[in-house]
Amino acid sequence: MVLATIGFFALAVFGLGALSVATDTDIIAVPGLGQAPGAIGMLSAVVVFALMLWSTLRRGNPSYVATVAIALLAGITHLAAVWITVLIGSSDLVIATAVAGDLVRGGVSAVLVVAGLIAAWGGIALRRTRAEHPRWPWERDDDGE
Repeated sequence: MVLATIGFFALAVFGLGALSVATDTDIIAVPGLGQAPGAIGMLSAVVVFALMLWSTLRRGNPSYVATVAIALLAGITHLAAVWITVLIGSSDLVIATAVAGDLVRGGVSAVLVVAGLIAAWGGIALRRTRAEHPRWPWERDDDGE
């Protein structure tokens, strides 16, 4: 679960950076807002991703279908957290709604959902395959030698 959560964060940061470079625009292009909306939005998305993945992995044989719900909730949480943070910081409903709309129209929300899909699939795959930590040859319990 930890590896998948770190993977989600890394994929999201890489994807947002690539999107920013490709479109030659800032993720949040409204001057004077500072870094709080982006940081709080990403922190919220990572926490929701981790909690949803944890609740999914608690089941004996988790389904890959859960990746859709995990990714969508992470994306929606990011959007809501940014909207609330901008609303508190600017006290302007129009600016907060415009920022949220730009996140959806600009592809930020899509990048987060895709990162969530990939990372959640990886986390569920690790659980379903019962992956273990790597071991040195002398750590194995082989009776045949």
